[in-house]
Amino acid sequence: MRHTEPSVSEQEFVPDVDPDQLNQWLQSEEAVLFDVREPDEFARERIARAHSVPLSRFTIESVGAHVRPGQRAVFHCRSGRRSADACRRTAAIADPRLRVSNLAGGIEAWKAAGLPVVVDRTRSRISLMRQVQIVVGAMVLLGSLLAWFVDSRFIVLPALLGSGLLFAGLSGWCGLASLLALMPWNRATGSSDSCSTGSCG
Repeated sequence: MRHTEPSVSEQEFVPDVDPDQLNQWLQSEEAVLFDVREPDEFARERIARAHSVPLSRFTIESVGAHVRPGQRAVFHCRSGRRSADACRRTAAIADPRLRVSNLAGGIEAWKAAGLPVVVDRTRSRISLMRQVQIVVGAMVLLGSLLAWFVDSRFIVLPALLGSGLLFAGLSGWCGLASLLALMPWNRATGSSDSCSTGSCG
């Protein structure tokens, strides 16, 4: 009896794929790779053939537009957690014939396997989300210390920051992130893409 590979809808989980196998799939165009990290992360460092589909704005249409019949859709992020979420979303709503896989270990595993990435060294190594967390955390700490040791009215500072975070979570728009994105360290200053290992061909 001929063995047929189970469709996503028949699988209990979305299978992982290791970097070497994924590289073979990409070389033979058997798979299409999707990077679900945020745009600033993608701009800083990426796998050459990956399409950017940030998890925060993820839609099945953004995936289907790039996958031809018979191809696999493979997702990746930094370490594999966000891409596993994208895999589950896709498997739940996509055509059951679409084969979905998750790059085990994400781009970090890809690099550890000695495979090439495209790097823009003019961009900050710290992701925009982490920069927001650092700034907000520092200001909340400062406001709390000022309220405790100087004047209780300084408590308004962490209160305002908390309100801003609440608004960002509800609306999906973060003013601080937009402001930080304009900073020189988050903007490319010229064409400086390079391949960190091997050839990016």
